[in-house]
Amino acid sequence: MQDDVLWLALAFMLMFEGLFPLLLPARWREVFLELTRLPDHRIRLFGFISVAGGLLLYWISSN
Repeated sequence: MQDDVLWLALAFMLMFEGLFPLLLPARWREVFLELTRLPDHRIRLFGFISVAGGLLLYWISSN
């Protein structure tokens, strides 16, 4: 059962990640270029927030 949930979560993540470049490819490219101009510490902060948010959601949903 747990493996099914993991694959389902991965499938939803891929669908969500693909929506922006599918629907607005030019804007997605602009946003991506802006992200490449950010300093490393800002990118790390966004990564930390994303990981912490995912862990929080996992913790909430597992209780």
